[in-house]
Amino acid sequence: MAVVLDLYSRQVVGWSMQPHMHTSLVTDALRMAWFRRRPELGLIFHSDRGSQYCSHAYQQTLVEYGMQSSMSRKGNCWDNAPTESLWGSLKVGRLYGLRFETRRQAMDEVIDWLMFYNHKRLHSTLGYISPMQFEQNWLAAQLKDAA
Repeated sequence: MAVVLDLYSRQVVGWSMQPHMHTSLVTDALRMAWFRRRPELGLIFHSDRGSQYCSHAYQQTLVEYGMQSSMSRKGNCWDNAPTESLWGSLKVGRLYGLRFETRRQAMDEVIDWLMFYNHKRLHSTLGYISPMQFEQNWLAAQLKDAA
């Protein structure tokens, strides 16, 4: 599984689940995130130093979207702490101890959790509201300021 996390709102804006660790796994997550957000040119995209993120195909996709690549220091998981925290929450909060008969069942469980994470999970960094509520509050403030 690969995710794209909006660091400002902590919302998972792109994801991909595949039975392999090829570059298409991370590229598909990036494409979903780009399609959903259409960010301005110059966005900084941070990742770890996995071979998929270092690949020419992935780096070329970032260039095509006008994004700048940022990568963790070698062997330093703390540089990617928000995503590592997301993995921990998924594993401990939802998947620990579960067994699945099929890959599809596992994928459905993860997608269900992602919806919970975005819409209902409270984040201390956001003042104990969900990523979606945080974004709704931000948008309302922008509209108020524009009026």
